[in-house]
Amino acid sequence: MTIKVALAGAGAFGIKHLDGIKNIDGVEVVSLISRDLAKTQEVADKYGIQHVTTELADALAIKEVDAVILCTPTQMHASQSMACLQAGKHVQVEIPLCDILSEGQAVVDLQKQTGLVAMCGHTRRFNPSHQWVHKKITAGEFNIQQMDVQTYFFRRTNMNALGQPRSWTDHLLWHHAAHTVDLFAYQCGSPVVKAHAIQGPIHKDLGIAMDMSIQLQAANGAICTLSLSFNNDGPLGTFFRYIGDTGTYIARYDDLVNGKEEKIDVSQVDVSMNGIELQDREFFAAIREGREPNASVAQVLPCYQVLHDLEQQLA
Repeated sequence: MTIKVALAGAGAFGIKHLDGIKNIDGVEVVSLISRDLAKTQEVADKYGIQHVTTELADALAIKEVDAVILCTPTQMHASQSMACLQAGKHVQVEIPLCDILSEGQAVVDLQKQTGLVAMCGHTRRFNPSHQWVHKKITAGEFNIQQMDVQTYFFRRTNMNALGQPRSWTDHLLWHHAAHTVDLFAYQCGSPVVKAHAIQGPIHKDLGIAMDMSIQLQAANGAICTLSLSFNNDGPLGTFFRYIGDTGTYIARYDDLVNGKEEKIDVSQVDVSMNGIELQDREFFAAIREGREPNASVAQVLPCYQVLHDLEQQLA
């Protein structure tokens, strides 16, 4: 059975999903949704997608659509996820699930009612570098004492990863911290029980904090220190240092080195080195096998509880 997919959001991240899906057998993108029809048509033509629209509802009305991938602005994630589930479609929503905790809870509640697959794009669970560390932990060969994480971008103007103007504003806490808060609890196999945050000045035009510092502690005693900035002029991205009882590992996206900067081969960890593709493979496998996916909305909801608590502290 070919899984037929509608993809909403033809921007930088939507294109990453389209590139990943090209490598996955038995999956076809049949509808592309985005707000600028001409640009959306251009992307659709490149990837051979027949149906193009500016309205998610148009794609949800297509009977043959089995599943939807949402790469839309953060503020739309929860409501659009619920619209997909209500239409009887499986859904994978890009990170973050929500920027209001009650909305994320509503998605989880609706998923339980429908029994459909609902997954959130917590890509770090799937990157081969982090998978390699996870396998060592589950084998009992490594225990995290501390994670030290830097999430650094240069975003003093509202531009996306392709250097194009954004129609929405990104957020250090609800988007970028979500990756690390979830990954820390996932890798520790232990929930976050303490969380503290401070933030720098609010940007006069963007209306968001451009710098933030977060401390976490898991129930098993492990700690995490997370520094985030939209003011950092290179190098850009997120860098994870795992300090453990039997070693130190540094993950930079899909690359992994030890504490002495010696490269660790992670090419055999999974069928691809592309974290987005591996995330999509898990989504489609869960649909085919009728099971809960890794990074289901229910699994990641505790992360958003922590973010909510931190937002209350910062307020």
